[in-house]
Amino acid sequence: MQRRLEPELMNGDAQVQAYAAADFSSGDQATIEAIQRLLFNTSPLPSDPLVVDLGCGPGNITLLLAGHFPEARIIGIDGAESMLALARGRAQQQQLEISFHCQTLQEVLGGPLIGQADLVVSNSLLHHLHQPDLLWTVSRALAAPGCRTLHRDLRRPDSDAEVQQLLLKHLPLAPEVLQHDFAASLAAAFEPQEVTEELHKLGLNQLTVSVEDDRYLVVSGLVKS
Repeated sequence: MQRRLEPELMNGDAQVQAYAAADFSSGDQATIEAIQRLLFNTSPLPSDPLVVDLGCGPGNITLLLAGHFPEARIIGIDGAESMLALARGRAQQQQLEISFHCQTLQEVLGGPLIGQADLVVSNSLLHHLHQPDLLWTVSRALAAPGCRTLHRDLRRPDSDAEVQQLLLKHLPLAPEVLQHDFAASLAAAFEPQEVTEELHKLGLNQLTVSVEDDRYLVVSGLVKS
């Protein structure tokens, strides 16, 4: 199945409300566990690390990172201000010190965080990007020496029929907006080989691409030694 692009930003009121109410806890926990495995297999974070969550949306992963790494400076970055408003409210309710920045990936490249991050993560960002190489370029640009990165995202099925099967399996009773977005995201996602080829093209051969369950892929590894 050929990749079909979807909008890069989720700013609609219906989307924000639906994502705010949805329970993504199992997927969020899978992302955190993958980050913990990465750190276990490489090395612990420095004593005062900078952790950057790209495409943080309503802050699901960002808030979990703040809870797991209380000594860290946590920054969530997203291009949708409506999602960030929700993230800021959640952080305030939980009394977590997190900075949220409304920026595109292109804007991150020109910002003050270049060369500063000890851990760069994203969850369900890659499939939104019309220029997917930006994610890898930004991850490398943000990285301080010893920086690790982990990006977890959907992977594209072989056919529209498989998209419908996954929809019926995982979101049979979800609101229509979430069902629509899930199907569109699967069609916009990448196959593991496509990601591997892009990483090699950019010289990021130290990053590995692995398959997770029936619909995800994970890109992880050391960005800078």
